[in-house]
Amino acid sequence: MSTNLFAQFRRLIPGQPLQVAMVVSSSDSGAVVELPGGAQLAVRGSGAVGTKVFVRAGLIEGPAPTLTVVTVEI
Repeated sequence: MSTNLFAQFRRLIPGQPLQVAMVVSSSDSGAVVELPGGAQLAVRGSGAVGTKVFVRAGLIEGPAPTLTVVTVEI
């Protein structure tokens, strides 16, 4: 059995996270989105201003649902 050590190592490294962001502005060259913490990112892709989108590795992957945020304190 042949083992590829580099492939095994790559599986140990976590991938890029999928984040939800709000579109702040959009143009032909891309968009600016705002993460829940307030940070803004310039990303590739487009979306309507004021909508939520999924963002991963600087790319808008698609629309995100608008859900109610619930905070549970223990």
